Amino acid sequence: MNAPNPLFVKEGKKIEEVKYFPFDPPLFLKRGAGGVKLGMKTKRRKSRKIKVGGLFIGGNSPVTVQSMTKTDTRDITATVKQIRSLEKAGCEIIRVAVLNLEAAACLGKIKKKISIPLVADIHFDYRLALEAIRQGVDKVRINPGNIGDIGHVRQVVEAAKDRGVPIRIGVNSGSIEKKLLLKYGATSRAMVESALSEISLFEKEKFSDIIISLKGSDVPMTVEAYQMLSEKCDYPLHLGITSAGPVYQGMIKSSIGIGSLLLRGIGDTIRVSLTSRPEDEVVLGYKILESVGLRKTGPEIISCPTCGRCEVDLIRLTEKVENALKVIKKPIKVAVMGCAVNGPGEAREADIGIASGKGCGLLFKKGKIIRKIPEKDLFSTLMKEIRIITSS
Repeated sequence: MNAPNPLFVKEGKKIEEVKYFPFDPPLFLKRGAGGVKLGMKTKRRKSRKIKVGGLFIGGNSPVTVQSMTKTDTRDITATVKQIRSLEKAGCEIIRVAVLNLEAAACLGKIKKKISIPLVADIHFDYRLALEAIRQGVDKVRINPGNIGDIGHVRQVVEAAKDRGVPIRIGVNSGSIEKKLLLKYGATSRAMVESALSEISLFEKEKFSDIIISLKGSDVPMTVEAYQMLSEKCDYPLHLGITSAGPVYQGMIKSSIGIGSLLLRGIGDTIRVSLTSRPEDEVVLGYKILESVGLRKTGPEIISCPTCGRCEVDLIRLTEKVENALKVIKKPIKVAVMGCAVNGPGEAREADIGIASGKGCGLLFKKGKIIRKIPEKDLFSTLMKEIRIITSS
């Protein structure tokens, strides 16, 4: 027998205790005579505060948005060009692949030409990490599944300690240590044990400038791994779904995986992985943070999906508004609705909005109708009102 949906189970006028959740709910439920009210659980997990370049990860610091270059790091000109483009898109921390010593030797020159923290991504060869630290990077990412000998890891830790460089222990489901794979299989438990083993090694070396990630392409497994680890340590967590796929698939997997963790208060920095332009990763990263109420970086559009009642080309109108809002940086909620009957009510939380009808529409603020507008003036009137609000 299927368990009843707790959001719709009533006894009299009061909502009874919620009993049926397949996971810890990211929302809290308030019981009362009016039914269920949903609100975000905004309390973040307590984590250490780690300095990375000129900013902090963890503690009470804002959740930062990262990305990774898709250029050959040895091509300094192309790499710097892409990083500067990412800076304009809002990227706050940038990571570059360090494939060999030639690439590692370029890191100092790259760092001098950019204005955000630079992270060296290291696999297999500990000597690349040592050279990256000598080059002055702001953070190093190492993979415990392939970095090799414990003695080599200790050398990296000592070098990082001497230079004050934090290290991200970046566990990946595709490269878990063989002994853990044999014991647990490719599971969330194996990922967590890999991270805890590396943390123990670092702590024995009196090193605690640590950030951790547990990335897999399987969303439920990755989410479970982060939840498990969040209860076992207080180091900042870098969230991400690795190899998430092409744009639409990657957007969905990243939004669900990263978003569900953030709603539980888990996560201190994020990187969205897409088989697409890195700028797209940054934009989606901010959209995720805005959607869960953790960052407000610009306009948010509320628009209906349209239906048979819609008598205007709402898709084209919404796209036009979206393009016009790109130059506005102030947080503002803008509604573009296709029905003058329900529009103002459905988008009552919007700061300003329009609801379209045949030949005319309505201008409304916070759900209150201000005036009727001819259809041909909907866009221009809305943008005029937005400029007034955002300039004050």
